[in-house]
Amino acid sequence: MTADEITALSARALSQAIHARRVSAREVMQATLARIATLNPTLNAVVSLRDADALLAEADTLDAELAAGHSRGWMHGMPQAIKDLAMTAGLTTTMGSPVFARQVPAEDSIHVARMRAAGAILIGKTNVPEFGLGSHTTNPLFGPTLNPYDTTRSAGGSSGGAAAAIAARIFAVADGSDMMGSLRNPAAFNNVIGMRPSYGRVPSGPAPELFMDTMATDGPMARDVDDLAMLLSVQAGYDPRAPQSLDGDGSLFAAPLTPKAKGLRIGSLGDLDGHLPFEGGILDLVGDGLTRLVELGAHVEETGPGYAPERIWQSWTDLRSWRVAAKLGAIYDDPATRDKLKPAAIWEIERGRALSMAAIEEASAMRSAWYRAVLRLFERYDYLVAPSAQVYPFDVTLDWPKEIAGRTMDTYHRWMETVIGVSLLGLPAVSVPAGFNAEGLPTGFQIIGRPRDDLGVLQVAKAYDEATGWTAKAPPMAVGGI
Repeated sequence: MTADEITALSARALSQAIHARRVSAREVMQATLARIATLNPTLNAVVSLRDADALLAEADTLDAELAAGHSRGWMHGMPQAIKDLAMTAGLTTTMGSPVFARQVPAEDSIHVARMRAAGAILIGKTNVPEFGLGSHTTNPLFGPTLNPYDTTRSAGGSSGGAAAAIAARIFAVADGSDMMGSLRNPAAFNNVIGMRPSYGRVPSGPAPELFMDTMATDGPMARDVDDLAMLLSVQAGYDPRAPQSLDGDGSLFAAPLTPKAKGLRIGSLGDLDGHLPFEGGILDLVGDGLTRLVELGAHVEETGPGYAPERIWQSWTDLRSWRVAAKLGAIYDDPATRDKLKPAAIWEIERGRALSMAAIEEASAMRSAWYRAVLRLFERYDYLVAPSAQVYPFDVTLDWPKEIAGRTMDTYHRWMETVIGVSLLGLPAVSVPAGFNAEGLPTGFQIIGRPRDDLGVLQVAKAYDEATGWTAKAPPMAVGGI
């Protein structure tokens, strides 16, 4: 196979080719490094790339193991760059911040260790915003990641480097993480598929604090739903070091997915009864996607959220600021590092520290009321859907969109409010592509499941993915020989 043919393979097909020894791990590594050398100087999706000779030697080791009849697992010989918020033993993890420019962890994050144990070769990191704050991947260490469909535009974030690398056919799958919408918004911006699993499905940590962070999760990103499920099967499963992780070992997601759409009742949240502004055409493209689900036999109808959207936002922003202040407070307090924090981080810390305990309790009460409202929605519907983004990929030189459809955005993250309802409750959601506007810019929508119905969400996404095939439309820069 040529280098282009290798990098165009799905992750499942690549795994099969490596295990059948139709292609070697060395050849896969060479193809991946060649693609990075060609595309990454423009995209800036992969950072902290390891030495090529060391990577090829590691690939040779995996080839020798396979020749001796030993496979490490499904990802044996598969190059992977890990999101630069996740800890990677022996590999620089900067979190996009000058404060951690030389941080080399001694231990992998749990999901990273599982990917490594399954045979993945860690070649570097994927770019992120500083500390993952904001859905626009740019930072003072590495600069911005550009969108492969239009390199004047943002790749989104905070898993923007991962999404851009997948769209550009550098990788077939990649890990990401999602607190506010960091697996879903960049998936929409890059015409790929991103999954926010149920909270606890993919164990977090190891970390000093094990109980308070209930809004963020790691998860998979891919170009098709089958690959997405396979990566989730590696990442998922109980770990005693993560006391809130869910039972199971992830094998459920490795079985072939059965597409599911016929007879389903689906509620479309849309713009939350006019609460959310959208750039022109996004809701129309999402509507076209829902029409495909109707053609597959689903019943889709518009529905309100059943709870005041502004209270959802207040709960989200208070709880988010509270946690960011707790995590980054020491950096803020140190005069040597405070000036290295971007304005969004300072805003979150100062806002979080100003909240009273009564305000935090009220935010949690509103979160609980929203949960009860969603359970009532799931009495009427099997699944919910909502847009993954309120804007198309925006000018990469902006720090964040200041207005949408004439409405001013009052915070650095208000423009992505459509994702927070899921994040606040830890529901499973898969962002699938919804097509392109007249300028060729992509968008997407979320398929949202009941608590812990990760498999069901994947099955619906599988049916939709097969019916549309949007991710087969590669960006122009990814087409052609390398």
